[in-house]
This record gives sequence, C-alpha cells and structure tokens, in this order.
Amino acid sequence: MHKKWICLGLMSGTSGDGVDSSIIETNGVDHYVSIKDKYFEYDTDIYKDIHSLKEKIHRIEHLKTFSEEISNLERRITIFHAEIIKELNISDETIVGFHGQTIYHNSKEKISKQLGNGNLLNQLTKKNIVFNFRANDILNGGEGAPLTPIFHQLITKQNKIKLPVCFLNIGGISNITIIDNNDFSEMTSRDIGPGNCLIDSWVRNNSNKKFDLDGQLAMSGTKNEIIFEQAQELYINRNNKKKLSLDTNDFDISFVRGLSLQDGTSTLTDFTASIIGEELSLLLNNSKEKNYTLLLCGGGRKNKVLIKKIKEHISTNINLKLIDNYNINGDFIESQAFAFLAIRKVLNLPITFPNTTGCRQPCLGGELIKN
Repeated sequence: MHKKWICLGLMSGTSGDGVDSSIIETNGVDHYVSIKDKYFEYDTDIYKDIHSLKEKIHRIEHLKTFSEEISNLERRITIFHAEIIKELNISDETIVGFHGQTIYHNSKEKISKQLGNGNLLNQLTKKNIVFNFRANDILNGGEGAPLTPIFHQLITKQNKIKLPVCFLNIGGISNITIIDNNDFSEMTSRDIGPGNCLIDSWVRNNSNKKFDLDGQLAMSGTKNEIIFEQAQELYINRNNKKKLSLDTNDFDISFVRGLSLQDGTSTLTDFTASIIGEELSLLLNNSKEKNYTLLLCGGGRKNKVLIKKIKEHISTNINLKLIDNYNINGDFIESQAFAFLAIRKVLNLPITFPNTTGCRQPCLGGELIKN
C-alpha cells in the first residue's frame, strides 16, 4: 500500500495568459484523484511583459542581455503564484509542484528557462516546493520536454481507456504521447509543431484580443492559398526536424504579414492544422499498432475550426475524442501532471524516459525545497 499525498500543481503554459492550478491526491505511482481545479488569469502587465520579453529572446545570449528584465518579471510571477497558494488555503502538508513560466526553450542548446523562483516561493508561502523539473533531464542528454507522458499513461490506466491511444495536447505548442501498452519503456512522446502560438501571436498583435475564441476569426476569414503553400514548403525544408521538443520561437508569423486580421487567422489556423495532421499521420502510420483513439487536451481543443481542419489533414484511421468525454477536464491535464510529478520527486521516482525526451536513462526531475 503506497502512501497518499496531497499536492498542488501550478502550470503556466506557452500561451502565457495565466496559471492553471490543480489539487490532487496521489500515491505518485498508479493512482490519483482530482480534488480542485482553478484558473488564475495574469494581470495585464504581467501578460504583456511575458510576451514582450519572449519576442526579444531568440538566442541563449539574450538571457544575459535581458537579465534585469527577466529577474524583475520572475519575481512578479513568483509573487503571483504565492498569492494563488494563499487563496487556495492549502494545508502545511500539501506539496507544491511549481512549473513556472517558460521564457526560452532550445533543445539543441540544451537549455530550458522557466521564470519562477522556488526559494522565494518557499519563503513567501512556507510550503514545500518542487520546481525546476526540466534541468536533470537535460543534464542526462534529454531535451527537457515533454514531461507529461507518464501522467498520460496513468490517466489511461486508471480510466481503463482502450489501447492503443494517443494524447494530443494543443497548447502553445502541440505535443503527443503514444501509448501502445502499459510498459513505460515503450511509451513515446514528442512535440509535433505549433498549437495555438501562431494564431495567438497574430491575434494579439493585430487586435485587442488574446486568442481566437472558438475559431470565430478563422471562420470569418479566407485562407490565402499562395501564402499557405509557400509556408508549407518552408516548413517541410526546415532544419529542426529531429527535435523532440519545440519552443514558440521556432515559429513566426511573418509570412502572413499584410493580410487582414480574419484572413491571417484563417491562413495560420489551416497551416497549424496541416502540420499537426501530417505529423500525426506520419507517426501513427509508421506505428505497429493501428486504429488509435486520439484524445484531445489543452486550450486548442476548443477551437472548432482548428479541430475541423486537423481532421481534414489526417490521413490515417483515428478515432478522435475530447478527453472531457471521460469526465476529465482537458484544461487542467498539465497542472494535474505537475502535481503528480512533484510527488514522484519526493519519492525519488523517474519522470522522463528515453522514448519521451531522449534522455540516456529514466531520469528523476525537480528540486525539492523543504519548509
């Protein structure tokens, strides 16, 4: 019988719009129960500064160039997380899994920088904090992402989801986890392209909106066929094909410059869908298993136009479902995952594997700061 722990997972994704929080009970091995999920939107200044800073940082040396801005924003983000913990009124025994806000990720340079000071959060909250989840994987030859596959496997097993299954998480970046059986060593995962990042960036820079709600802008626009085909050709010839993990900085929206808000959104939505659909088809067609169930997670699953277009670009037999069909809230998979990963740190159990991040052997992850 494994001990059960209560943990709060705090996750801010590449969309940079706020923090997903999830309190779960788990033994860190083969069981979890969702207790509470809640979203906390960043204030306008933090939101703007995150995206302003991300647009400045394109190379590793930029982390030093903008170090003062980074430190200032990191402190404000950490204080924001401390206020969340205070509002949720968790017990002293509750472990906090603190992911932080990714500001730069480059698998080739072996760096993944999250804004979030674990020591400061510990001082502000007097709680046991697990943070810096990606560093050890990178030290052991991995790319530091994706980190959620082991939790996807737990969801599959606990909810008796029929195998084979593929999780498609559409956040800022799209990533998949392919589970053919319950063996950790055979579970595979990787980032497969943009998710919401291109669409969000275009909408953010050309309107007062943060994203395309339900795909309404894309629906009212027209895809520019010439620009779309040129973008596809450039993507096919890109030089990052072998990456298991991607960053929003691996993509840009310059190729739709000059289009209207609606037409640009429509073109970017179709472009994003084409990449996701083609990558899925390639990976699953090459798998020994067939007839996958594809479970949609993340904010992008709510974009009706994007999902419709992804279906059109998939050339293999896939049964597509929302994760919500299993009474699981698709908005909070990752925050629940980081709660689960935090407990695995406490238990000294691995969180990444060679087939998920490219690490040399199963790796522990995270730093624990005890109160």
